[in-house]
Amino acid sequence: MGLQINTNVTALTALRNLGNVSTAVSKSIEKLSSGLRINQAADDPAGLIISESLRAQTDGLNQAISNSQDAANVIKTAEGALTEVNSLLRNIRQLSVHAANTGVNDIIAVQADQTQINSAVGSIDRIATQTQFGTKRLLDGSSGTVASVTDTTDVGGIFIGGTFGGVPTQAGTVTVQVTTVGQRGAITGAATYATSASTLNTVNSGTQGAGGTVVLNGQSIVVKASDTVQTLLDKVNALSATTGVTAAYNAATFKITLTTQDYGSNSTISLSESSTLINSTTSTSTAGTNAIATVSAQTLVNGATVVTTSAFTGGRGSTDSGLRLTDTYGNSILLTQAGNTVSTKAVATVTSGKLQFQVGGNAGQVVNASLGNIRTANLGTTSVGGGVNLSNVDVTTYAGANNAILVSDEAISQVSQLRANLGAFQKNTLESTVRYLGVAVENLSASESQIRDTNVAAEVVNLTKNQIIQQAATSVLAQANSAPQQILALLK
Repeated sequence: MGLQINTNVTALTALRNLGNVSTAVSKSIEKLSSGLRINQAADDPAGLIISESLRAQTDGLNQAISNSQDAANVIKTAEGALTEVNSLLRNIRQLSVHAANTGVNDIIAVQADQTQINSAVGSIDRIATQTQFGTKRLLDGSSGTVASVTDTTDVGGIFIGGTFGGVPTQAGTVTVQVTTVGQRGAITGAATYATSASTLNTVNSGTQGAGGTVVLNGQSIVVKASDTVQTLLDKVNALSATTGVTAAYNAATFKITLTTQDYGSNSTISLSESSTLINSTTSTSTAGTNAIATVSAQTLVNGATVVTTSAFTGGRGSTDSGLRLTDTYGNSILLTQAGNTVSTKAVATVTSGKLQFQVGGNAGQVVNASLGNIRTANLGTTSVGGGVNLSNVDVTTYAGANNAILVSDEAISQVSQLRANLGAFQKNTLESTVRYLGVAVENLSASESQIRDTNVAAEVVNLTKNQIIQQAATSVLAQANSAPQQILALLK
């Protein structure tokens, strides 16, 4: 290579390399000072796209965790109110049991019981309308489901909660298909009498019949041989409020028939006799048959509204009528005698309100909860029928007090079921969501860190190397700049 003064190629080469290594040193310092490997898109365009996507997902999951925790607080607020409702319901039941003690109570005592019950009922309605989270009402029906009977001929009452067939209930029509008709328990006696006016000693057309003792569901009835069949019937029917059994004479068969007042397997007849006044044996028993139905309602499955069917069976509870049909989710329907036929009919409509919680970081990742409607007019609607519910119980009579016990029992069951559903939703959905989203955030953050964060150890190595090269390049550039001075020696 020749020697030139105007163009010092060696110096230019050294300058270029010095510039490159100075840039590398600057980038290393930027990465170390910011802690980020990617500070601008030019650092890693593909990595920037991936890391920004991961950042967005992480931010969404963090917000979903916060949403789930807020949702749990909503559920806790509702459950706290329901705890107090349960306490009031137990008080109502206690007062009803006291009022039913008619052998002791006078009118002043039962009126006092009724006054306290009315106060408790008012408190429950106030809790239902005033329980809020922020400005959102929780227990007045706007955040739950309400079922209204449309076929009052066939159905005496209905209660449909937020879960039907294991999935959320939606607004729509409720259809009942009775597959097994409920039956009363009945015993048709074997002993015959000419008429209901016949004396008991003429049993089976004889003249030697004697009186005796009839024990019916634990209640003893004593009759004489000279008593008439009607006398025996009257004594049985006088105890029907206790035994749940009525008696009648069938003029076509000349026999006495015992029938339970209610339907289902919980309605039993246990009969024993000291002599065969009614039956041919001294001891016999029987029970009624529970009604069974397939009930259909609108539900939410995988984001779509579909018709779900569920099996409802009568007499599940120890005191339930065979016409009070219930499922395993706390829903119930009370059939009337007219509705106790094999048929399919639309009987009610459901108005559905719900709370929807965004518990995921992506669109559509939501869960729904129904908080129910605990107004007293919606509690205990399927226990006794006839329009009786918690809002209108009357304990001033024995029958009314007995109905109030049944209504309060059902109301306690309904509120307890709602509390259990909310507890399961909080534990198995919301709290579980918070836990697994926390793991997801941790792993996404780790992945984003691998792409975007500076590997400090490696970058320090790069910085040290580049700083040494920078120093060497500076020194070399100084040497290259002095090279043209050698040409001066040729001019001397």
